[in-house]
Amino acid sequence: MPIVLQVYNTLSRKIEPFEPVNSGKVLMYVCGPTVYDYSHMGHARTYVAFDVIRRYLRLMGYDVLYVQNITDIDDKIISKARNEGVDWREIVDKYTKDYLDALDKLNIKVDIHPRVSEHINEIIGFIQILIDKGFAYVAPSGSVYFNVDMFEDYGKLSGYKEKSLWDQGEYVEEKRHPYDFALWKAAKPGEPWWESPWGRGRPGWHIECSVMSTKYLGKQFDIHGGGTDLIFPHHENEIAQSEAALGLKPWVKYWLHTGMLTIKGEKMSKSLRNIFTLREAFKKWKPEVIRLWLAKAHYRKILSFSEESLYEAEKLYNKLANAVNMLKKIIKENISFKLDEDQIKTLRELSNVRKEFYNAMNDDFNTSLAFSQMVRLSTIAFKEIIPSENYTLAVKALQLFEEFNKIFGVLDSHLHEVGIFANIKELVDLIVEVRSILRKEKRYELTDYIRDKLNSLGIKLYDEKEKTTWRFY
Repeated sequence: MPIVLQVYNTLSRKIEPFEPVNSGKVLMYVCGPTVYDYSHMGHARTYVAFDVIRRYLRLMGYDVLYVQNITDIDDKIISKARNEGVDWREIVDKYTKDYLDALDKLNIKVDIHPRVSEHINEIIGFIQILIDKGFAYVAPSGSVYFNVDMFEDYGKLSGYKEKSLWDQGEYVEEKRHPYDFALWKAAKPGEPWWESPWGRGRPGWHIECSVMSTKYLGKQFDIHGGGTDLIFPHHENEIAQSEAALGLKPWVKYWLHTGMLTIKGEKMSKSLRNIFTLREAFKKWKPEVIRLWLAKAHYRKILSFSEESLYEAEKLYNKLANAVNMLKKIIKENISFKLDEDQIKTLRELSNVRKEFYNAMNDDFNTSLAFSQMVRLSTIAFKEIIPSENYTLAVKALQLFEEFNKIFGVLDSHLHEVGIFANIKELVDLIVEVRSILRKEKRYELTDYIRDKLNSLGIKLYDEKEKTTWRFY
């Protein structure tokens, strides 16, 4: 197993050591939602996966800046507004709120949520650079298209090198090539528009991510993420327009993609009408259960949704929560630190659990294996720690739960008191400090009493000339 973090890079199609562009700092961008409908489990699959990645990078000591866009102007939004007979902004407000509420329930944190409608000027400026460099052209309608033939590396992310594979999903007669894609769409009657050098219109889909990611993360950054369904054409087009405009390669160092969420063997998507919305899911299961089910699956694997799998996740969640609560009870009610030989073996086993957990996470964020160590920890707690009611082991196990939960983020409500009971080191340090003061005052009766009392609890003091040290025994 790797000692340092290794990640699978879609761009190179291989596992690579993770080395950020700037040492100690990670810049990460993940494609967010087009807010025209309720968020569903397929969306949550990607959002939870990258939140876990963000959390782990921070736990490793990196300063992480995480940006996830909100597409608030798009053909689908306009169509939805037209069908419902409302202003497009009403659609945006309704489903943006749903999306942000879902993130909050799922304990997902994003540093910056840029919106397309708030970056029109930057988008226009970016498109103008592409026109000036000869990578884009203005059509008679006033729409602007990226000339794919001008970008020699097109297809390097997806592996689609043949032009016959470059279908962009729409046919427009005015394009020079059928696979050119829109950077700016000329306004049509009844659609929202903004003024531009090429006439009234609005941004195409792909340009927004290039513009907003570079605005907040710079011309080159570390991680760009999204679902595998975005590799082509969205991410392929992002690379083409970004590297053409910025004049550097690679624009993004690591491309990470989540596996699809399927239901009955098909990708969960609105177009297939097989979605399970998060609104529905939250009525059946706690958000922590949904997050656990999503987080414990390796981010690159295809994940099959079923209600049975969520109920199994609920059982796992309850097992972890019960272990935490019972360990807290031991800490509150017991003060024996002594360890016999079997308990010393248990302590070593806990150390091995931690080691295997990090080995798994360093292996391309393998949360499936990492979570198995979290389950192993709960099993050790029930079989070996809780029956013995040993304070030292309970504290160690709780500390591990707290550490692992910094990544999985499902036990916050149960662990919020851990800091009060688990800071035994700080407490003993304070007692030893007070005893040192008493020693200087030659109040030996009290210092001997403190030493003997701590010794009876399993804490051995070592008096040296300048200071006193201690350890459990």
